[in-house]
Amino acid sequence: MKKIVLPWVLLLGLGGCTYVKVSPEGETVRVVPSADVVKACKKVGSTTVGVVAKVLLERGKNKVAGELEALARNQAAQMKGDVVVPVSEVHDGQRKFDVYQCAKP
Repeated sequence: MKKIVLPWVLLLGLGGCTYVKVSPEGETVRVVPSADVVKACKKVGSTTVGVVAKVLLERGKNKVAGELEALARNQAAQMKGDVVVPVSEVHDGQRKFDVYQCAKP
């Protein structure tokens, strides 16, 4: 019985190991819903980020979307941006964001 249960416990535990943390630099980056909010800002580029959306079963859409935002914030900080705007829907665990610099450096 232990031989059957252990693989399932390990497999189910893997789903919780995909949490993406926002870096200290990424903490300074905001996510806004549309480009209307950043009209006065400078666009510094775009980034497409991705996570595993399925581990045997589909992962929760909100969890995947949250992890993608965290990755986008981290990436934006590396690009010297301070705001990200999602420009696509989540598809197969990927999403595209535009990166803006709104605060003066």
